[in-house]
Amino acid sequence: MRRRRWRSRVLAAGVAVAALAGLAGCAGGPAGPPTLTWFINPDDGGQAEIAQKCTAASGGKYQIAVSTLPRESSEQRQQLVRRLAANDTSIDIMSIDPPYIPEFSEAGFLAPVPADVGQRTTAGVANSAKEGASWDGKLVTVPFWANTQLLWYRKSMMAGTGLDMSKPVTWDQVIAAAQKKNKQVAAQGKRAESLTVWLNALVESGGGEIITNPSPGDPKGVQLGLDSPASTKAAEIMKATAPVAGSSFSTSGEDENATAFQDGDAMFSPIWPFIWGKVKSAVEDGTAPASTQSDYGWALYPRTDASKPSAPPYGGINLGVSAFSTNVDLSYQATECIVSTENQKQYFLTNGNPAAKISVFTDPEVVKEFPMAPVIAQSLQQAKPRPQTAYYSEVSESIQRLYHPPGGIDPNTVGPATADLIRAVLAKEKLL
Repeated sequence: MRRRRWRSRVLAAGVAVAALAGLAGCAGGPAGPPTLTWFINPDDGGQAEIAQKCTAASGGKYQIAVSTLPRESSEQRQQLVRRLAANDTSIDIMSIDPPYIPEFSEAGFLAPVPADVGQRTTAGVANSAKEGASWDGKLVTVPFWANTQLLWYRKSMMAGTGLDMSKPVTWDQVIAAAQKKNKQVAAQGKRAESLTVWLNALVESGGGEIITNPSPGDPKGVQLGLDSPASTKAAEIMKATAPVAGSSFSTSGEDENATAFQDGDAMFSPIWPFIWGKVKSAVEDGTAPASTQSDYGWALYPRTDASKPSAPPYGGINLGVSAFSTNVDLSYQATECIVSTENQKQYFLTNGNPAAKISVFTDPEVVKEFPMAPVIAQSLQQAKPRPQTAYYSEVSESIQRLYHPPGGIDPNTVGPATADLIRAVLAKEKLL
């Protein structure tokens, strides 16, 4: 889910690749190799670089041109859906945010993943990434990179809290420690997708599910688990976090929370690993004291229930091949190159987006750059996707409406009320 910085060289690299492809087709001689267009999410230029590498590695079989999608994942979805609904043949490969994969699959937008491609591209891939790339029991996309949230903490603030951060901690313990130290827990209380991410992780960590039966193809048959004890406990945690989350909690997103943690206002933050690159850059450019980065600690996502392992948030990007592509076979050959272990490693090192393949997290170069890599790998094995449904947008927007602001919810009623809203929206009885 979390996107990195966006630089002008993303577009420059993409235009360069596209220009090469265009020149090949405009020459007066024999037609060049087919051009595969890969619609990418914004990054630091890593996908464009991979496109160039895989073009060269194809030995003249194909060229890959990149086209950059909008910044927000919801806008990426909208642009792709509009094109695919029109049977647009200009899309070959797509970088897709995992929550939208069921919708794309149900709509017939995705070309089936060949069995041999599926076997090769999921070998050694994190559990959450394989689950997030699948729908209705089938692999429908190819895992590319996977992300998860860790519990980040300031080492210098742990004295006197009674917490041993080398062992699992609960949300209740984290909140109590922040209260004791008069410090913040920088959680995402903003009315945005991050609120759904947080709720889902809390519910899954408590042994529950927001959607208990996705009922593919039948929106009225979707069954919800928002009236469960795990859902009630999740709401209690969200409400209890508000008093220790700072005055801007209800409007704070990931960037604001990363800054609060870096500045020392917050002693904890459940957030994506981009926070490590952010503090490193701040130290290098002198906007943060040199000691700040060494004060960052990390641990597995807090538990909802002390007796159950946490189920951290899962995010990232998977690759889908368009059902309307005129080069489906070549596109799947290209995806295999794109998601190779070497490319996942380099993408992690250069763009900060963690790999889907677990072996990357033990690579010495990766561990040197990201010393928390082993914890990220463990988190990805435990992580759970957001509710998998072809109607994800409706589900997430309903949650954002009724669980915001977190400090004002009634834990005993917000879950059932949200379930009622979701059912009404899916039955077309209400609009969002």
